[in-house]
Amino acid sequence: MTKKVLLALAAALALAGVGYLAWRPAPAAPEAPVAHAPAAAEPDLRPRLQELVAAQRQIIVLLADEAKLSPAERTAARTVGQALFHDKLARSQALEAELAALAQREQGRGYPNLGWLLDYIESEPALFDADRLAFRELLQGLLQALSRSGTLDAVKLHKRLGEDLEALAAIEQNYEKEYGQIFSRFQSRAIEQKRERWDDYLAALRKLYSREQILKDQGVVLGYSPEKLAQLDKAAAEPAQPGLPPKTLLLTFDDGPHPRYTEEIKAILRQYGVPAVFFAVGRNLGSVAADGKAQLGAQAAVARRLKEEGFTLANHSYSHAQLSKASGAALKAEILNADALLKALDPQRAPLFRFPYGAHSGEGMEILSQAQLQSVMWQIDSLDWADPVPSSIADRVLRQIDQAGRGIVLFHDIHERTVKALPQILDRLVAEGYQFAGWDGQGFSTKTRTAAAPERITTGYRQSWAVVIGIDEYKDWPRLQHAGADADAMRQLLQQRFGFAPERTIVLKNQEATRQGILSAFHERLAHGGLQKDDRVLVFFAGHGATRKLSSGRELGYIVPVDAANTPERLATDAISMSELQNIAESLPAKHLLFVMDSCYSGLGLTRGSAGSGFLRQNALRLGRQMLTAGGADQLVADGGPGGHSVFTWTLLQALGGKGDLNGDGLITGTELAAYVAPAVAGVSQQTPAFGSLPGSQGGEFVFELPAEAEFLSPDSSQLAPEAIALNSKLDAAQAEAPAAAPKVADLSGQARPLAPSPTVPLASRQLAQRANDRGLQLYREQRYAEAEAAFTEALKLRPEFALAANNLGYVYLRQNKPREAVRWFENTLKLDPSRAIAYLNLGEAWQALGDATAARKAFQTYLELAPQGAGAERARAGLKAG
Repeated sequence: MTKKVLLALAAALALAGVGYLAWRPAPAAPEAPVAHAPAAAEPDLRPRLQELVAAQRQIIVLLADEAKLSPAERTAARTVGQALFHDKLARSQALEAELAALAQREQGRGYPNLGWLLDYIESEPALFDADRLAFRELLQGLLQALSRSGTLDAVKLHKRLGEDLEALAAIEQNYEKEYGQIFSRFQSRAIEQKRERWDDYLAALRKLYSREQILKDQGVVLGYSPEKLAQLDKAAAEPAQPGLPPKTLLLTFDDGPHPRYTEEIKAILRQYGVPAVFFAVGRNLGSVAADGKAQLGAQAAVARRLKEEGFTLANHSYSHAQLSKASGAALKAEILNADALLKALDPQRAPLFRFPYGAHSGEGMEILSQAQLQSVMWQIDSLDWADPVPSSIADRVLRQIDQAGRGIVLFHDIHERTVKALPQILDRLVAEGYQFAGWDGQGFSTKTRTAAAPERITTGYRQSWAVVIGIDEYKDWPRLQHAGADADAMRQLLQQRFGFAPERTIVLKNQEATRQGILSAFHERLAHGGLQKDDRVLVFFAGHGATRKLSSGRELGYIVPVDAANTPERLATDAISMSELQNIAESLPAKHLLFVMDSCYSGLGLTRGSAGSGFLRQNALRLGRQMLTAGGADQLVADGGPGGHSVFTWTLLQALGGKGDLNGDGLITGTELAAYVAPAVAGVSQQTPAFGSLPGSQGGEFVFELPAEAEFLSPDSSQLAPEAIALNSKLDAAQAEAPAAAPKVADLSGQARPLAPSPTVPLASRQLAQRANDRGLQLYREQRYAEAEAAFTEALKLRPEFALAANNLGYVYLRQNKPREAVRWFENTLKLDPSRAIAYLNLGEAWQALGDATAARKAFQTYLELAPQGAGAERARAGLKAG
């Protein structure tokens, strides 16, 4: 059976620089269910896997079409679904431990039973694609267990697991989109996708399960109604939930701490400066002896770091039991044992408690009262415990917040999906001006902030649009040499680096770029094509510009379409004036619009906006209309840049490649772009680029968010040509001469005015490490090896487990003729990431440079075992022959 891989996924991975990808074909699926048996003396784990799938299917059936359920049915479905989820979680954790032990027993024997397990997950015909998401965290745990072994069999299985996890990520993406994905015929994947529609999947599950039967089998656990509570002892009356002002939210996270995901959620919250309450399960913190003495365990360190960094720890029972069914000593122990562990962490622990599943009783409320604890429920449920798709989680939360306008939001810090959904949610909420409350020792208020809470610019864009115009072949004006190439390069950069979709990128070149064609792009294709208020639009024009003096003495600038006559009297009718572009900018509903004009003219008075800390947080709320031009009147565009580009566009491409991130926060604002481009271009040419805000702008900044680089340096990594390196050196020198605090940039009237780029934004160590690695890659491409070495070293200081930076540092050593140092770093890379094939290729070349043919041969052979059709396969075979 031919195996295929999602074309969209393959393209995305290629753009991200993941050049080592090579999907392993899945074992052919038989017509009947897989009947392979495990090797002798080991248990059959297939029923355990089937239990996980069954639990996931039941949760899906319970919560499908939730909007059609009555409030009572919805509450029952969620309560039972949560109980099923925690049962599934316990089974998964137990199975993960068994698999780790099995991996230890089978080390050196080829892992036959683990291989059989993967055969089942990859090719069992009874499984739907969506079913396989039930195994994701299980496979991640097995991947971690195998990373401790350096045998070739372990490396191969590690690679196979990695491919399966990538396939599961692609399956997850399948359910983020309304329409099916396009498949490629050229690659294969470990888990073949059948692309069943979600409705079809749900219909199949409903043939196996019904909501009613699931509720009956599991028992419906409902919290007491307000009416029932009112009839109980007054101590059972649930305390009122904190009254939150409009547009104020309290974020809460249940069931942790988790050894991986809690830390990642903490880092995201600190990045946005958002407080939160973490309701911890006591047994995750440690244990309580019979005498009541608390003994903290390893995961308590995660909770301690939460407390140290300003977050609130709270009580979620000791074992996450259904407390509405418990009573007496057992109920009391669930509450007080967890409280004892929290007090061992912090004697002044927050007096907050959340009943598991929200299911409480009068007796439980009385125990809380005696322990001076208060119950905290929620109004907005993310359902991240049931929904495997991050974008769906984000959409659900944002819809509920739009309706409620305020409230307590329930998440769980034990899922990777929550880690992925949280930035999407916070970007939107911060952009819309929501405040976030935290526990201040007495109650919930917005005065509470996390430690080192940074300000942040958030893009907050719904969609990205571009109009890209390049004209070389003028009829009446002198022909240009590089405008078409400039437009092609800008289109490619926007789509590949910044995620502008091809269907929302309008490209007009040469004979397409008539006056009518350009105006139609704005008035029809943009205005009537679905452009909305939360979108951004970038307009790039490479071609002739002109300036006309009006009878009033004022100058007016124009861009020149391909069909414009080259006569002064026809300029006003044939060309497009800056006044027309200004009117277009004001009429478009987009949030932020940036004109980048690689042409020279003058005649539009631009205003300046100032940046400050308040601006950073409010940026996403303000309209932005900005323009950056290549030069003023009577200046010629310098066409002699590298790669067939003008100097201005080449500099612009370098800025958007990362050099324009002047404050190192991973974002490039329109102001930062100008602060890099204008001094640099002026320093190497006779052009004086101009920048400013168009009338009608409210001070908003167009923002580019730099993607994280993922390239592992290797012999196939590209570098710039000598002429490009020479020009970049001059550009950097010219930009460095500009005043760092406020470089002066001309407006279109020729007045030099100071620009104040956005202030530096504090970043978490993981982000700083990524930025340092990205900077090292830029420097490597310019053959600035010593500086690249320093950048990769800084990345590893910030994040010692960063395999990408370790490999890249090793390769820079190799290029500096330091093979022994390179060997050490390639070996370090493989300790961190044993299945990284490209590191074996690099290691082989380093051993070869040292003259150790045996070690080189072993490394090349391992590369070929892992990636027989990889980009470096011929190089590895040549290395084997040379040895």
